Amino acid sequence: MKLKYKLAQDARPQVATLLIATLITVALWFIPFADVLTYPFRLFVTFIHEGGHALATVLTGNSVQSLTIHANGSGEVLSSIGGTFSGMLISSAGYLGATAFGALLLVLIRRTFAARAVLIASAGFILVLTLAYGIFGSIFTVVSGVTIALALLLTAKFAGARVASFLVSFLAVQCVLNALTDLKTVFFLSSPFAPEVHTDAMNMAMATGIPSMFWAILWVGGALVILALALRAYATTRTSPMQTELPFEDPIDENTNDFTARPM
Repeated sequence: MKLKYKLAQDARPQVATLLIATLITVALWFIPFADVLTYPFRLFVTFIHEGGHALATVLTGNSVQSLTIHANGSGEVLSSIGGTFSGMLISSAGYLGATAFGALLLVLIRRTFAARAVLIASAGFILVLTLAYGIFGSIFTVVSGVTIALALLLTAKFAGARVASFLVSFLAVQCVLNALTDLKTVFFLSSPFAPEVHTDAMNMAMATGIPSMFWAILWVGGALVILALALRAYATTRTSPMQTELPFEDPIDENTNDFTARPM
């Protein structure tokens, strides 16, 4: 059956918020010294990236020795690797994990999960990473992790619903766009003419013997697929041209004789 997709009526305010968050993010790229404003968000994305490595390590039955966030916005996870397959999953979980986390935030907001609950859950994830593994990394890791978690919790408690919703959308945009720009960097660093810099793609090349350029391209493709699926779930409804209208009516408000909206 052929399906058509269109922008959902109830998604339009959320799409507008997402577009505003995206435009602000892109605009800040071209403003001198604006990286000072986006610095906390960059650290947040780094925590999510390294958290993806740590989570994949635990899920594959390996152990995490430490998680470190550096002041320049980079990070690293030291862990045991039980074999080639688990090593491939762990190395892939950084960029794809950050993209998937941003996509998850979009889907949660679209499915009307409370923005405050999303912020609290995000704060909890950052705090668990910090206390479980960050304390074995560096003082900066602990301070930045606790500060970010506290800021998210305070926003969830005291900010209005619109502010909380916008922040979740902004965090989602930061996760997705930073992951894509980092993957672009990894792609160029994977060139045989680039200077030798240790990257996740290089880890994959060392584990499999397949050039790092292949893994960089594969991750870019995977990230774009994740983003496309999330945006479709976020902004569209599915309709079938072969299906007639269903014989259901919205309930009528007896006081106004108007049709009232039924939540879907």
